[in-house]
Amino acid sequence: MLKAVIFDMDGVIIDSEIEYLKRDLEFAKKKNPDVKMEDLLGMVGSSREDAWQCMVKAIKSDKTWEEVRDECRASRDVFSEIDYRAIFRPEIPGILRSLQQMGLRLALASSTRKELILRVLEENGIRDFFEVVVSGAQFKRSKPDPEIYHHTAEQLGLSEKECLAVEDSTFGVTAAYRAGMPVTALIDERFGFDQSLAGWRMHKLEEVLEIAESLM
Repeated sequence: MLKAVIFDMDGVIIDSEIEYLKRDLEFAKKKNPDVKMEDLLGMVGSSREDAWQCMVKAIKSDKTWEEVRDECRASRDVFSEIDYRAIFRPEIPGILRSLQQMGLRLALASSTRKELILRVLEENGIRDFFEVVVSGAQFKRSKPDPEIYHHTAEQLGLSEKECLAVEDSTFGVTAAYRAGMPVTALIDERFGFDQSLAGWRMHKLEEVLEIAESLM
């Protein structure tokens, strides 16, 4: 019986992935003018290491992924440039409210660092919906490793099978699936995500309400 819904943030609650990718492409082109957007698609929804290893390969650098990441972040404050209210999905508050009215508990599990997660939630007025907020930055490896989802379920005091994960990226779907959770994926054709491990694929986020009800 379903007791909780665990949301990813980037690509689900906010349409942020394309914004980050555009800025990463600008940095990459300064290093290698031949880099194309598709060369960086592996950065989307990935763990920090996997994402920046993709950048290292694209720009043909001999530096470590940490050095490349730090250089990119030092060149501009990407996170301060983005208006997280402008890329917030407006249907989210209604969906969260409806899930709570169904008696379901809510959590968030994102690979993003905790301070940015909280900023996004607070700026969009949805922090209080989430009983548990977990950042992948606190683990040695985040998605597609299932540890973040195991930990989130543990924080809720629930089994993984009692939690529905709402994801979009290949790594996010894989992490939830490996954790043994039912998972639904929001379709996004821009990034070539493999969502084949998801039990459901949604064209609209509102579809999660029907999916959740079917699991109760």
